[in-house]
Amino acid sequence: MMSMRTPASRQGRGLAWRLLALTFALPATMLAASAGADETGRTPKPTIVIESREHCVAPPEQMRREHPDMLRHQRDRTVHRGERGMKVSLNACIGCHADRHTGSVIGSEHAFCQGCHSYAAVHIDCFDCHQSTVRPSAPGLALGASP
Repeated sequence: MMSMRTPASRQGRGLAWRLLALTFALPATMLAASAGADETGRTPKPTIVIESREHCVAPPEQMRREHPDMLRHQRDRTVHRGERGMKVSLNACIGCHADRHTGSVIGSEHAFCQGCHSYAAVHIDCFDCHQSTVRPSAPGLALGASP
């Protein structure tokens, strides 16, 4: 005798296959999403090469939050009062954080400024006007030298 399949039984079999596929797909998706993530979150942090091991002008957490304000404040002091050579200046940042090979803080996803700004999807406009490399004429700094 020929077995008669009803549309309801075909729907049930299709649903069973979908559930089986989801059973395997969901853990695989979660595993792939967590690959490369650190213990604190699911999103992998940028890989930044920090050339200088000297202490910065402020702790890293503060610099991550406040460096734009610090740089703007110093810019205003330089432009309006002529104060140059302060420790919170763009040149001081570049002097410590420039890549030893390129002398620049931009140009690759691992460069100090570009790495974090790309990760945060923030456009770096500092270097629209300013150079992104160490200035050889600055005292104690030479292009390619260890900062």
